[in-house]
Amino acid sequence: MWFDNQFENKFRRLSSPFFNMDDVFENPKGDRIQTFGPYYYGYEMTVGPDGRPHLREWGNTRPSNAIEESDARQIYVDQTLNEKENTLTLVTEMPGIEKADIKVNIEDNTVSIFAERESRKYRATVPLKNIVDENSAKAKYTNGILELSFALAEKKSRAKTVKVE
Repeated sequence: MWFDNQFENKFRRLSSPFFNMDDVFENPKGDRIQTFGPYYYGYEMTVGPDGRPHLREWGNTRPSNAIEESDARQIYVDQTLNEKENTLTLVTEMPGIEKADIKVNIEDNTVSIFAERESRKYRATVPLKNIVDENSAKAKYTNGILELSFALAEKKSRAKTVKVE
């Protein structure tokens, strides 16, 4: 009975046109529960050029019982392949950062992005879906959006013809 009354009370508060989140989350002792945020978490699963699956997590928290404080936000990086122009483009958001604060490193078909300015820190390590020409990398940062573009590398044939004797 007590649970039903509590549930009905919360439902009425949520359904109200004057909904206030502070009214819904109360401590049973009468104190307000302090909430911080925003918290976000996501993951992306891709199959790499080697045929193996890669799992990449992003966000500033991970699912667990206790929320961990991270010194840098893991940013989500979107990869777009343009087959007509033979390019791969990476796009991510990093608001509050200047161009000089961004460091991008490309190694073994993996892009590492790190940026820091005052209390804002962003980072990401992205395994690329396609093999790219590292020397063709171009980066542009405008209004909090970082855009990296790469030309796709020429596919080298790994097949070898063997003469039968």
